[in-house]
Amino acid sequence: MSAAATVFSQSYFHGTRANLRPGDCIAAGYASNFSETQALSWVYFSSTLDAAIWGAELAVGDAPQRIYVVEPTGPIVDDPNLTDKKFPGNPTQSFRSREPLRIIAEVTSWQGHAPEQLRAMKEGLARLAQDGGQHIID
Repeated sequence: MSAAATVFSQSYFHGTRANLRPGDCIAAGYASNFSETQALSWVYFSSTLDAAIWGAELAVGDAPQRIYVVEPTGPIVDDPNLTDKKFPGNPTQSFRSREPLRIIAEVTSWQGHAPEQLRAMKEGLARLAQDGGQHIID
């Protein structure tokens, strides 16, 4: 196996509205993408671009949606928000870590979901919140 294949054998992505640069870190303990007030004790990311696109599209705020290639700086575990009963086996390849994610690069060319898909997702999340469902298992 070549050195490049070893270094780039796994890519991780993080969707957000935060304006970051390579070398910056995304750390736990700050407001999440989905609440301007709720600080989380984990940072969330995925090895699929589609899951990161959802993260960017559903993030609160008016800033531009962004997707970053990230590098975990510590241990990672499956994200129970998406891997327990919703998507057994982790097909979304969604993870979380208590350690920061280092920004490697920004993905500048990506296509969001169709407006009707996005609307349906937001309506589903609104129903869940109205029914008292917890959005994020922290």
